[in-house]
Amino acid sequence: MSDGRTPAQIEADIARRRQDLAATLDEIGVRVHPKTIKDNAKASVREVVDRTAGRAYVAVNRAVSDLRSGLVTEDGAPRMERIVPVAVATVAATVAAVVLVSRRSSRCKRR
Repeated sequence: MSDGRTPAQIEADIARRRQDLAATLDEIGVRVHPKTIKDNAKASVREVVDRTAGRAYVAVNRAVSDLRSGLVTEDGAPRMERIVPVAVATVAATVAAVVLVSRRSSRCKRR
């Protein structure tokens, strides 16, 4: 069962393995420490938020670009044939909302 090592070599091997084991246990202790777990969770949440915010920014930027390309020509001139109907619809919706609110408020005052 002898592998040809001297007792000093065996003792040195045991000491090295103890050091390796101590380093491994220290690393495990750091990994499972509540502060480390909390910091890792924060980092994960931060990554998800950053990724989501980035995707939202890209989506909004794309929507604005699409809307702008529909209302403005490539040289920056407004497309009146598209702007006028949108403006008319906006004004009509605003007037309708004002009329509805004023009718409701006048009904409430009569009661």
